[in-house]
Amino acid sequence: MNSESEKPRLFSQLDMSTSEIHSVACGMASVFTTRCPGKETVNEDAAALLPYGEDAAVLVVADGLGGHMAGERASKLAIEKLRDALKNHSNGDGELRDAILNGIENANIAVAELSGDAATTLAVVEIQGGLIRPYHVGDSVILLVGNRGKIKLQTISHSPVAYAVEAGLLDEQEAMHHEERHLISNIIGSPNMRIEIGPALQMAPRDTLVLASDGLADNLHVHEIADRIRKGPLQKAVSTMAEDTLQRMHQPTLEHPSKADDLTLIAYRMTPKSNGAVRSK
Repeated sequence: MNSESEKPRLFSQLDMSTSEIHSVACGMASVFTTRCPGKETVNEDAAALLPYGEDAAVLVVADGLGGHMAGERASKLAIEKLRDALKNHSNGDGELRDAILNGIENANIAVAELSGDAATTLAVVEIQGGLIRPYHVGDSVILLVGNRGKIKLQTISHSPVAYAVEAGLLDEQEAMHHEERHLISNIIGSPNMRIEIGPALQMAPRDTLVLASDGLADNLHVHEIADRIRKGPLQKAVSTMAEDTLQRMHQPTLEHPSKADDLTLIAYRMTPKSNGAVRSK
């Protein structure tokens, strides 16, 4: 991997003022990450763009949990273990999915060995040509949004409140304001960690893929995220959505949800010339 676009990009302990945009796989990805408004400790979120060959890549968002640097260590370590697993696998003939699963399992072991209460969530998307496949542990968010705002994919957070919404016991509005929305039932760093794997989906030319820590989903409703990300220049859309989210955190109102937290998001679109599907190895 020699070209700039083929180098892994890791984002950890950063306070971005605006989003960045990078070429990855057969498209472009815009990344934004910053710590919670008013927070004196570091940003515990991390993200990565991990190229894998000419038209494949793995996108990652990790939301560290803990305190006293534990969350920052956990999220960074988890992404590094995933990066290393992909690198070790790149010369083999197996499926990319195997490398991702090995990386997540290695991350779980490594984070569990950290001292203190370090843990992290993990949202991962495999991209191969026009096909994507989501993997997640915890309550970080993965969405696939059509250019008219249709939600084509939405992962279910591993939390009691999210399960209640899925079961029809709570609606989205109630969930956004629920006093237990911060509880998570599945994390990296736990002996009971489980990996949820979604189906392989074909991205349409104007679809937008979003991965984000719960700092996004706790402040913007899903339809608000879709409306902001579905059209317009990708980098501008990400910056605008980040600004709106941070504004909600800064100024709580009864009308809108508000939960101050670190914020990290990646948005990805294919380039027009790369619309065809490429099957997994």
